Amino acid sequence: MKRRMLLLIVFTVFSYAAMAQTFTVATYNMRNDNNKEDAANGNGWKQRLPVIASMIRFHGFDIFGTQECMHHQLENLKDSLPGFAYVGIGRDDGKQAGEYSAIFYNTKKFQLLENGDFWMSEVTDRPNKGWDAVLPRICTWGKFKDIKSGFTFYLFNLHMDHVGVKARAESAKLVMDKVRKMAGDIPAILTGDFNVDQRSESYTLINTSGLLKDAYETTDIRYAENGTFNAFNPNSKTDSRIDHIFLTKQFNVEKYGILTDTYRGPVVTGKDAEKVNAADFPKEVSLNKYVARVPSDHFPVMIVVSLK
Repeated sequence: MKRRMLLLIVFTVFSYAAMAQTFTVATYNMRNDNNKEDAANGNGWKQRLPVIASMIRFHGFDIFGTQECMHHQLENLKDSLPGFAYVGIGRDDGKQAGEYSAIFYNTKKFQLLENGDFWMSEVTDRPNKGWDAVLPRICTWGKFKDIKSGFTFYLFNLHMDHVGVKARAESAKLVMDKVRKMAGDIPAILTGDFNVDQRSESYTLINTSGLLKDAYETTDIRYAENGTFNAFNPNSKTDSRIDHIFLTKQFNVEKYGILTDTYRGPVVTGKDAEKVNAADFPKEVSLNKYVARVPSDHFPVMIVVSLK
């Protein structure tokens, strides 16, 4: 009898430990590689890629939605993140053309069970523009299983239109309908660049739906000293959050952060970096004149979640 009780206690403890595991979710608009304009201003993809990859690894992203990346950018990022894979298709042809709303995940932590894509439009199964949108917009989804605990969840990732007001509102309704029908009672997460802040109609449609809630509002710990769009200007300031992570009620959000990490890049003058006087610092300190830069024109949003 005592042995059975002991086994029951051990089983209960290990079951609780497994279900109490946390993981890190993020959403990140990484800016499309436009080849010329950004590079001319010192913000080219080749310069930003190693910074983005290092930031993802340092902050310990386990699964994250991306926006705006072209196929070669996703392949570059995958090569820079050992142990990660991604799902998604190009919005222009359903293959590799145009921007993706891809989902990256740590293959040592998660097993991909199912995945797919749909266009945010009246016609969801092929490339097209919906309502008053000026561009095709796509949502990529995946059903994942935590390898250690067996916990299963859905993640939907999207990039809403930047012009079409009706398109954004209708896209919000469409995505919520998909979450209800596909996930059912299974926990679900919605990440993306919604191109609207916390005061907009489409944001409110989702946040007050009773289905999904903004992690910003439910977190135990919040680190958000800025909004999420920066226009490649590290000195900009806004309180508008246009990149969001929404979750169903099964999740507890332990931490929420808008990561305003910067790095130093060369001055775009065509000259060598200038030396800067180190003043009263030790003589071993050598300072060069560089400028503060951000890895993308959006800041990533990161959360740490566990099951309630």
